[in-house]
Amino acid sequence: MLFDLRARGRRTTIKVIYVFLALLMGGGLVFFGIGGATNGGLLDAFKGNGSTTSAQKVAQKKVDTAQKLVAVRRNDPAAWAALTKAFYQQAGVESSTDANNNTVYTDDGKKHLKQAGRSWDRYLQLSGDKADPSLAKQMTTVFAELNNPTEAVKTIEVVINREPTYGNYYQYATLAYAAGQTRKGDLAAAKAVALAPKDQRKDVQTQLKAIKSQPPGGQPSASG
Repeated sequence: MLFDLRARGRRTTIKVIYVFLALLMGGGLVFFGIGGATNGGLLDAFKGNGSTTSAQKVAQKKVDTAQKLVAVRRNDPAAWAALTKAFYQQAGVESSTDANNNTVYTDDGKKHLKQAGRSWDRYLQLSGDKADPSLAKQMTTVFAELNNPTEAVKTIEVVINREPTYGNYYQYATLAYAAGQTRKGDLAAAKAVALAPKDQRKDVQTQLKAIKSQPPGGQPSASG
C-alpha cells in the first residue's frame, strides 16, 4: 500500500484526496470551457474587469435569456443545455477560492448548482445517448460538489460512453465506490488499470483498492 490507512482520521483524509484527484483527472479543463462543443467554463464568468455585482448581473442575464428560450422550446435539448450552462456559470460567480485553491460556493452558489442539476436532468431526458460529454463532465463536478455521488455516477456514465479513457474510468470507479455501487466500481477500476500506462498500473490498482476500502459517502444507492 502507498499509505498506512489504519488510522481512522487518515483514511478519511486519503479518501478525500483521491476523490479530488479523480475529479481533476476527469475534468481538468472543465473550468476553462475547453475540450468540446460546450462553452462556458467557470472562469468565463469572471472575464473582464467588472465588479462582482456586474458579474452577477451578467450571469443573471444569461439565465434569464436561457429560461425564455426554454419557455418557447420546451422539448429542445439545446435550450436545456444552454440553461444548464447558464446556471453553472451563475454558481461560479457566487464562489471563491480558499487557501488551497479549492472552489468554495456560497449558499446562493449551491442553489444555482442545484438548479443546474435539475436542468441537466431534463436535458438528459431529451438528448439521450446524444448528450454532450463536455457538459456531462461539468455536471459530474456539480453533483460531486453537492455530495451526490449517485447522480455523479449516472453523469460520468454519459462521458464514459463517448470517451472511454483511463482518466474517466478512474473517476468513474472513485465515484461508484463513493456511491456504494461496488460492482460498477470494480468494473471501472479494472478498466482504469488496463488503460493506465504500464509503469503506473500497480500504483493505480493500489490507489483504487484504498478508495474501495473506505465507507461509502454522500447518497449511496444499491450496488451496480
